[in-house]
Amino acid sequence: MHDDSPVPGPPQEAGQDTPPNHDANAAQDTDPRAGIDEAVAALDDLEQLPVAEHVERFEAVHTELTVALSSIDKV
Repeated sequence: MHDDSPVPGPPQEAGQDTPPNHDANAAQDTDPRAGIDEAVAALDDLEQLPVAEHVERFEAVHTELTVALSSIDKV
């Protein structure tokens, strides 16, 4: 049995905003490979951020990569 539904990311904590590049409808309508490059690019300035903010950034990238992976059949 093959389930094509996207895998949900970790639950958001109270007051936490949706990652800036996360738009479920746009992710379904665009080439998933474009989202991969954008997600990975979000790690480029990681060394400039306080260590306490690294987890949030990694979770946002993980969410974007999960969306891209869930739509791999469209590639």
